[in-house]
Amino acid sequence: MRFFQRRKKGNLPQLAAAKPGGTQDALTAGIHDNVQKIKNIYRDCIDVVFRSFQIAGNTSAVLIYINGLVNMEEINENVLRPLMNQHSSGGQGATPAGQLSVTGLLEQQLTVAKVNKVQTIDECIQSIASGNPVLLVDGQSEGFALGLSKWEKRAIEEPVAESVIRGPREGFIESLETNLSLLRRRIRSPLLKTKSVTLGKYTKTEVVICYMEGIAPEAFVAETEKRLGRIELDGVLETGYLEELIEDHPYSPFPQVLNTERSDVAIASLLEGRIVIVQDGSPFVLVMPVSFYSLLQSSEDYYQRTLISTLIRWLRYLFLLISLLLPSIYIAILTFHQEMIPTSLLLTVAASRERVPFPALVEALIMEIVFEALREAGVRLPKQTGAAVSIVGALVIGQAAVQAGLVSAPMIMIVALTGIASFAVPRFTAGIALRMLRFPMMFLAGSLGLLGIMLGVLLILIHMASLRSLGVPYLNAHVPNTDHKAKDVLARTPWWKLNASPRVNERRNERQG
Repeated sequence: MRFFQRRKKGNLPQLAAAKPGGTQDALTAGIHDNVQKIKNIYRDCIDVVFRSFQIAGNTSAVLIYINGLVNMEEINENVLRPLMNQHSSGGQGATPAGQLSVTGLLEQQLTVAKVNKVQTIDECIQSIASGNPVLLVDGQSEGFALGLSKWEKRAIEEPVAESVIRGPREGFIESLETNLSLLRRRIRSPLLKTKSVTLGKYTKTEVVICYMEGIAPEAFVAETEKRLGRIELDGVLETGYLEELIEDHPYSPFPQVLNTERSDVAIASLLEGRIVIVQDGSPFVLVMPVSFYSLLQSSEDYYQRTLISTLIRWLRYLFLLISLLLPSIYIAILTFHQEMIPTSLLLTVAASRERVPFPALVEALIMEIVFEALREAGVRLPKQTGAAVSIVGALVIGQAAVQAGLVSAPMIMIVALTGIASFAVPRFTAGIALRMLRFPMMFLAGSLGLLGIMLGVLLILIHMASLRSLGVPYLNAHVPNTDHKAKDVLARTPWWKLNASPRVNERRNERQG
């Protein structure tokens, strides 16, 4: 995107030079100079309001805010009304000269819970842009940022892409404060720590690093801060930007950072010693480090009974292999290893392929590409028509392709089973990785047969073994092989049998009694 192309310093707009004195100028006692500097910065901005009024009838003051980002009712009731109605004589915060002291203004006049002092023009701009009105008083060399921000936000709903049958229905939204409150409401310990970082040259996006002190290793927190501190972009609009910039191996098809909209997933990750990154303006939070096995686990596994969760987890591993290898195995057997097929089945397959002019590899590529196109179209189309187009398109195109002799009926079944298996992977990013690797596996099967499939699987395993997530091995559940980690990989062990909580930092939390 051109928006994020790095520009030379000579081509960057010199915003600070265009303003008198630059944004780092300290506020002066003269209110008119301060207001003029801020007006120059916000020139041609009709939504920025400069509300001038008199405190106690003889002290000039200006309240600066952006219309639509503040709570107007609280401004009228808790700021303008008490200050304008304050008498110059007899007020506890009044001075002999008739001007309010800083202590009197904070403690006696403003009925606002959150008030921060601002010393420079730049601090004023940051507060105003965040929706916090700034109050400037004549004779005071500092201003006051009032915590009265308010803007429209959607209600807390269940995430559409991560729905469960049993479990909490709360999902993150685009409000940073609301997302942090969802974490605080479930984890009521003061050991839940939050550190704020501001990213984006122009967007000034607030990003919060969450972790459990004493559970998450300090090295994880330090490394996360280091990676976020290296980010230099004009704007950060979604956590996808951060994910690409902080992962260990950006060119790997496998995700090394987990993104989720579910608050319970983020809370469970915090209790396991992982780092959770929350960004203002995005309903997706990032969790790291993660392992490949954690991408195949669903939050619902821990809310259902043990046997059911274990069975479903085994089915996921089976579906993963089907999604990755089924088309390749079909191509390899039809091309090189026909003797592996029973005679009756081989005759049936040969009869169905009699009119097909393409080899099995080309046939599979055509159907896989068509299936991916239908799936992408169903996602991009409106919800009311997307599902109908996907289903009708698959039925009509598949039937027409078989009747026209372009593909065989067994290939339609193979592609359909592969698509269904890919939907069983609980994490969308892991499913995309399998969809990407499916095509090179098909080429290997079409050129080398089963030997090519074995070679492809070995290369994938070697690549996964070399991956790391925040410095932790990607196959961490078995490297090193520890009993308390293996209990939550192939099977979901009952809670009463787990004598240690899973931790990514090798520390055991032994059960008492």
